[in-house]
This record gives sequence, C-alpha cells and structure tokens, in this order.
Amino acid sequence: MTDALAPGRVIGILGGGQLGRMLSVAASRLGYRCHIYDPGVAPPAGQVAEYVTTAPWDDAAALTEFAASVDVITFEFENIPTATLVLLEALRPIRPGRRALAVSQDRLHEKEFLQTLGLETAPFALVDSAEALERAVAQIGTPAILKTRRMGYDGKGQARIDGAADIQPAWDAMQGAPAILEGFVTFSLEISVIAARGLSGEVAAFDPGENLHKSGILHETRVPARVSARQRSDAVLVAAKVLNALDYLGVLGVEMFVTPQGLIVNEIAPRVHNSGHWTQNGCSVDQFEQHIRAVVGLPLGDGGRYADVVMENLIGDDLDRLPDLLRAKDTAVHLYGKPEARAGRKMGHVNRIIR
Repeated sequence: MTDALAPGRVIGILGGGQLGRMLSVAASRLGYRCHIYDPGVAPPAGQVAEYVTTAPWDDAAALTEFAASVDVITFEFENIPTATLVLLEALRPIRPGRRALAVSQDRLHEKEFLQTLGLETAPFALVDSAEALERAVAQIGTPAILKTRRMGYDGKGQARIDGAADIQPAWDAMQGAPAILEGFVTFSLEISVIAARGLSGEVAAFDPGENLHKSGILHETRVPARVSARQRSDAVLVAAKVLNALDYLGVLGVEMFVTPQGLIVNEIAPRVHNSGHWTQNGCSVDQFEQHIRAVVGLPLGDGGRYADVVMENLIGDDLDRLPDLLRAKDTAVHLYGKPEARAGRKMGHVNRIIR
C-alpha cells in the first residue's frame, strides 16, 4: 500500500470510448479522478470524467500539459502511436508498459511472442506481396484468413480465402498494408480469460467466458464456459504466463480456442476487454475496478464469480429493444452515451443473471 496512489489523485486515460468511460466510473468509486485524452469531440468517457483534453495524438504541447495534470497513465485501446507513448513515458508512468502494446499492435509480433512462451497458435505466415500470399496459401492451405498486421478489430482488415480465386481479391483488400495469413483452427468453442497483475506481481483471474461472434463482432459472452476443470485451470495458467512474461501491470484479455489437442491462443488484448463486461454483474470486483487497482498500486480484488451471467452486446439498432430490456428480470443495462446508433457500432451491453 505504501506505493499506492492516494485517493483524490488523477489517472490519465488515453482514449475516450466506452472502455475509458467504464474505467472512469470504476476509478471514481475508489476515490480517484480521471482525465481523458482523445482526439474526438465529446467522447463517451468525457461524460463521466473530471477532465477532458481534445487534441490529436501528435500534439506535443497538449500531451505535455495532459501528463503534467495526472499521476499515472493508462489506456483503453491498443493503437496509440508510438511517438505519443515515447513522449508521455518520459513524463509519467504508463501502465501497462509499452512492451505489451508493441506486442499486441502487430499480429506477427504477437504470434511470435506467444510461441516463445511455448503457447500454441494458429499456423501463420508473413505476407508482404501477392506472390508471398500465394506461397503462404500453398504452405498453410485453405480456408485461411488474411489480416492486416496492425489496426484491425471487430472483423475489419480481414479477408477470407477459400481457394485460388480469392487470393488476389484478398490481397487487394489489404490496400498495400503489411499482412499475415492465419490458417483456420478446428475448435469446439472460443473462450477468453480476463486476468490482472499488480505492482507486487500478484495475479488474479476471472473465470473463462465463452464467446459467440456474429459478423466478426462479439455478440455474447457467457459464464460459466462449457469447459472442464482442467481446461479452466489451463486457460488461467496461459493468461498468467503472458502477464508475467510481459511484467504486466493492469488487466489483460486472452482469447483462446478450445480444441481436442488443447488450448490455442488466438490473441491478447492489453486492456480491459469486451468479453469481460459480465464481471460488472457477476463479481464483487469487476474488470474495470481490477484494472484501476493495478494501475494505482492497490491490492487486487477477489475475482470470484457469484452468479452465472450472459453478456450481450447492443449493436446498432439493438437499442430499439431498450424498453423491453429495461423491464426484463435479472437484467442490467449498460449504455455508452454514444449519440448515434449505426450498423456495427457498439451502443451498450446487457448482463443477464441466469438462475
């Protein structure tokens, strides 16, 4: 506790989306104030934070002023420019550190890092030209997915290849961006583990959640996942291995495929994660509070689950169902304060307690 920030101090959050919003709410419960930095006007997190800076990622003067106003810095998404982080890191501690971001920002580096830990991944190959893609398809086979190495999320920056006729269109879809080809994995289900590591090196993990995607976007996460006790334990150990290897501070999400041969790691996310939203209504300490605790140096909370939960994302016109959802029994509605519902845009989520 001697290294912990005292209540009343200020946490800087890079990014003002829904994750930043929920981090700010969690910080306020523990007595901390938050300062959001986001290039966008009126970000959702700004509605619940004490301070907001609206400026580009390359505005050195604004970044310096932001850093001077906070005691520690964290972030709600991965794709923050390196130059921004270099400037801020010289002024205030950033938690998690830059290594975690460097690994997760590039799918090739991420896969290589995971393999150095002895963890299984899907087969993959670097693709930097149409010719390299042809060679990669010959090596890995089809079906396969071509992905940009950086920036893709929620199914964006991806193209499926089922045969030779798909190779050139898939490469064209990358628009010249460095890419990686990933082979398909035969799996029974996808799970994710949300885990945290504190200043003392302590690790706490939530139960694995079972994920269902639609159109490349997470549709729902349910706990408990349909896995054995051994698989549950193995999944938590995978997350702990990643946390310790990165000397990590904060919450991290690890997505995995459950296969007959064991767990295959799909990707890591160095932040609070969509598939961890169920913790808000299934645990005494949710993923957002756990992250704030780790970032400010408080002891981690108990990640034990006291209820079975199904988390469903509200995307686009799902908000039309809001009156019924508000009337539903054992259902908690979480909205993100976004002004306009659009197709594919996450507007909120609901957590249903299953009895």
